[in-house]
Amino acid sequence: MSITIENVSKRFKENMALDNVSLEIGEGIYGLLGENGAGKTTLMRILTTLLDPTEGSVTICGQKLCAGNREEIKKLIGYLPQELGLYPSLTVVETLEYLGGLCGLTKEERKERISMLLEQTNMYEHRNKKNRQLSGGMKRRVGLMQAMLTDPKVLIVDEPTTGLDPEERIRIRNLLSDFSKGRMIIFSTHVVEDLTATCFRLGVLKKGHVMYQGSLTDMMKAAEGHVFQTVVADERKMEILRNKYRIVNSVPGENGYKVRYIAMDTADVADSTSAEVSLEDAYIYLNSMNT
Repeated sequence: MSITIENVSKRFKENMALDNVSLEIGEGIYGLLGENGAGKTTLMRILTTLLDPTEGSVTICGQKLCAGNREEIKKLIGYLPQELGLYPSLTVVETLEYLGGLCGLTKEERKERISMLLEQTNMYEHRNKKNRQLSGGMKRRVGLMQAMLTDPKVLIVDEPTTGLDPEERIRIRNLLSDFSKGRMIIFSTHVVEDLTATCFRLGVLKKGHVMYQGSLTDMMKAAEGHVFQTVVADERKMEILRNKYRIVNSVPGENGYKVRYIAMDTADVADSTSAEVSLEDAYIYLNSMNT
């Protein structure tokens, strides 16, 4: 079970949204990381058959994506877009019944799947609430349930934790981990922390290009020796440091600012020490290399 993306490009008039993208995705959660405008959503719309690539090919679970088998590919995929429109006057159960019917599920199949998903997502007690009464996190859980109604082999989720409070973000991440058993999940986000908590492999996009693909561990190893920390006495010295290096964060304290920064070569700042690399550090280092 795999997804193979080979030399995929997508052009919108003068804008090249994807440029020769190749990725190999296997079972489990695969992270798709990149800033807004990196091409993540365009790639996911191609995978979900909503867009055709300008060039290149996509193979999903052994089937090459083309006009002739688009309907078969759709049956393999569940999709949670970043903006999910829910009918405000329908209840959670009514929404899932309606969407399940559109997917071709029988009445018995809908009943079984909806009951199971309500329990999995801790939404059973909220099943009769109207969508307009739901919090942002609950709406995302309804979105996950609709994407999982057909028990797809591939689940594609676009920025599912954006705008959620920390507790709801953790809940969504845990749900994705639970759903990943026996299927492929593509988890698109610009929040590095979400991927640290959920996946082992990822691809990093920037302006339509693949900057990195591989394990989180290897990506962090590449930044070793380039992440430092120091204490800066005042704002003037902070500005000097900021002009020379990429600041990851700075925390004010009694003796000045405790600063974490990226140096492309060896740091020459007094009293700097090497810091343990996080995925966020590695992502900033990677971006700095490709600026």
